[in-house]
Amino acid sequence: MNLIKSTSTFSLFVLLSRVLGYIRDFFIAIYLGSGPLADTFFVAFRIPNTFRRLFSEGTFNAAFVPSYSSELLKGKKNANSFANTIFNLLLLGLFFTILIIEIFMPTFIKVIAPGFSNDTEKLSIVIDLTRITFPFLFFISLASFFSAILNSHNKFAVAAAAPIILNILLIICLLYAENLSDNLVYYLSYSVTLAGLLQFIFLLIFVKKYFVINLNFRFKINDKVKKFFGKLLPSIFSSGVTQINILVGTIIASFQASAVSYLYYADRIYQINLAIAGIAIGTVILPNLSRHIKSNNSLKTIELQNKALELSLFLSLPASLALMIGSEQITSALFGYGSFDKVSVSNSAKALFYFSFGLPAFSLIKIFSTFLFARNDTKTPFKYSLISVILNIVISLIFFSKVGFIIIPIATTISSWFNGIILLVFVLNKNYFKFSNNFIIQITRIILSNIFTILIFYFLINFLENSLDYVNNFKFIFIILIVLLTFVSYIGFSIIIKAFKISDINLKY
Repeated sequence: MNLIKSTSTFSLFVLLSRVLGYIRDFFIAIYLGSGPLADTFFVAFRIPNTFRRLFSEGTFNAAFVPSYSSELLKGKKNANSFANTIFNLLLLGLFFTILIIEIFMPTFIKVIAPGFSNDTEKLSIVIDLTRITFPFLFFISLASFFSAILNSHNKFAVAAAAPIILNILLIICLLYAENLSDNLVYYLSYSVTLAGLLQFIFLLIFVKKYFVINLNFRFKINDKVKKFFGKLLPSIFSSGVTQINILVGTIIASFQASAVSYLYYADRIYQINLAIAGIAIGTVILPNLSRHIKSNNSLKTIELQNKALELSLFLSLPASLALMIGSEQITSALFGYGSFDKVSVSNSAKALFYFSFGLPAFSLIKIFSTFLFARNDTKTPFKYSLISVILNIVISLIFFSKVGFIIIPIATTISSWFNGIILLVFVLNKNYFKFSNNFIIQITRIILSNIFTILIFYFLINFLENSLDYVNNFKFIFIILIVLLTFVSYIGFSIIIKAFKISDINLKY
């Protein structure tokens, strides 16, 4: 496997999906802004979408890929038999889970968004919308199963491209927003579930080459299957800890008007980089890292782990610094139009500013967790993630009444750095990972590149200050220009000082 080429392929489709996601949210910001209807849709969308992220963004992979790869070594028949048992169990489990939640949706919403309980009309709309969007979870979870099989065969592009379908459908719906008025949120919700069905069909077409579905509910749950599900629940929690922290934040934020919307827009911005710097790299390295560990190839294991960590920092550090410096201008340029007023921009930018401090930590959690998942260890990341979530909840609840919603990104950042650091200490102590001889040199070069680049970014932000003002309808063009110039400068300077080597593009891991 070529790490940079595989990550680039995966990232290209993820980036395309995120760009379309931005266009979707751009229209939502224009037509819904950060008002009550926006809050109701974001809660209804956040719940199944959080589960989608938990399953599709490396979490299901973490438990499935190592087990499935082991079966592949024994032959395609063994692998297909194992995969079918998992598929049938997953199908049954998802069906009954969704059925139960649909029946008890009012109670479920009161748990997920307790702050809405005091507003009967708002609560009623959220319940209706979530009932419409929740079947999305059924289809997208099964689609994620297909993605995991494709990833096991080092086929990353199709799985990465599938989420594009959701964004295209929502954008089409939003193009008719002016004719739909308050019914827009209902049409968006139906589009979410339809997108889940289409993603399932899309991935089913491509997975047929590697997996043939055999619907048979008289299956035998052997030790391999028990071991898989024993790993799955901890991996869902540990690999998806950032998403769980965000969901916790949404629950707490529901007590403050418009806070859910502010957090949603901030989340959308930094998630673009996280998808590449953490999720893409973690997903791409898992199959080969599992194989290197099983074959006791310590040299390849250390080499791949160091390059993954190095690449993650190379991508996440400049984004983190840029979001710290330009959070207000970036938020305004991306969403500051129509119903999304100056107050909405200011509050979303504050949330983004504090989230930006945690961006490298969010990525590192994905990388260090993958080092353990490749060793079939999902319990350790689960244990540390649980502590991290508890820390997040405690900080949020203690300070929410004093500082409001802004404590949520602060608590998420603190708990994520705690999680990332203790994972690093664990893998080092267990000798699961060790720094290569030139790692410190490479990180020093990356830091120098970041210092040079962020100075350029700071200069451009200030030089084009008037062009980025809220009232300028073309501010989006200027922020894109700044990002492109900064990115080219970063890559160019990194090549000069060898923080990034062109020769690495062709290296096999």
